[in-house]
Amino acid sequence: MQGSKIAFRLRGKIADFSGELSKGLPKKARKFVSEMLYGIQARQSVVLTEVARCLEEPISIKKSEERLSRQLARDGLAGILQDNLVEQAAGRIKEDTLLIIDPSDITKKYARKMQYLATVRDGSEGQLAEGYWVCNVIGAELDHNGIIPLYQHLYSAEAPDFVSENDEILRSVDMISKHIGPLGIWVMDRGGDRTHLIEPLLEREKRFLIRLVGDRHLIFARSPALVSRLAQDCPCRYEKTIIKKDGNQEKVYHLNFGFRKVLFPGRKEQLYLLVVRGFGKDPLMLLTNVKLTRSYRLLWKMVCRYFRRWAIEDTIRFWKQSYDVENIRVLGYTSLQNAMALVSAVSYFAAIVLDIGSKLQLTAAYVLKSAKRVFGIPEFRYYAIADGLKAIFTKYPGKPYGMFGTKAPPQSPQLALF
Repeated sequence: MQGSKIAFRLRGKIADFSGELSKGLPKKARKFVSEMLYGIQARQSVVLTEVARCLEEPISIKKSEERLSRQLARDGLAGILQDNLVEQAAGRIKEDTLLIIDPSDITKKYARKMQYLATVRDGSEGQLAEGYWVCNVIGAELDHNGIIPLYQHLYSAEAPDFVSENDEILRSVDMISKHIGPLGIWVMDRGGDRTHLIEPLLEREKRFLIRLVGDRHLIFARSPALVSRLAQDCPCRYEKTIIKKDGNQEKVYHLNFGFRKVLFPGRKEQLYLLVVRGFGKDPLMLLTNVKLTRSYRLLWKMVCRYFRRWAIEDTIRFWKQSYDVENIRVLGYTSLQNAMALVSAVSYFAAIVLDIGSKLQLTAAYVLKSAKRVFGIPEFRYYAIADGLKAIFTKYPGKPYGMFGTKAPPQSPQLALF
């Protein structure tokens, strides 16, 4: 009986979450959002036929799929969902929360008719393929392993409204900043080392931490200098030994680090070049406008903030694998963008609504147990949460309820406790 109660409560939580997420949408669209959030979780798939199977409608699966497809093509849906999601997440962003920006891709090797297919670099195979780019922003704290899925926007370089990748990144910064203001530190890997990103971030007065490539010039001692040369000459008086896990192996690194005060060409803001030696032949070079001093603790904390960026790789892998994203089969560009916004919302539900809420700890524990992992719960637990939700909804099926005229099943006195 416990399982049916948990399934009942989870459907209610999805309905509540959906209601907040779909504010500003008409009734049919709000019902659609609720059904998609439930269906994607229940079937671990964005394929519309799979979602339709769990809705238990008194019509054929084909008719249900056609109805879902019409709603998925709704103009403006992704923008409203994304805006409402960030509004919900804003209260979790603190002064030093890391806002990690990273582009990823969705490859569609065998697709031919999908709208605005473009050439992307397949990150998993390291080669060019047909597909779409996705701009991701993940929130993370330095002192724990939790993540906050904030933003996922699918785009194509072949679409008429495409300007540039820089424009897509800055659009994400502006949209999120509308809700969080000056909070957070924006973190990017070497792809963020671009004048057309660094200067707008300075103009917007955003704090950032960006990994540099060696051929950039900065101003040091009033003269332009190559970053690689500055890093080579930088005094790295501080030491730290770390152990990094690579699969089943552990590797020991003896690191030295230090910093120099620099300026960006043509700008007056004080910047800092943080240099870390010991990971390989070339030093790690990080540019930040967060004030650095000769404090060992402060400098190491900034280095760890960059290391935390690696968490986004697990997150992107999570939503790709857990929700079968690359198997999506809709043809329209708007539908693809809307589907990605729904996946972002589903990821937020698994990572935040279910995993963190104190009142849901028992529910979350039951979900993890339902995943039946042979080797226990991995450090990145969201895979197990997604598997557990599917297992529960498969064993205890039912319609999503809570809004839109779909009534909840009658509650027993035991159910009222939940």
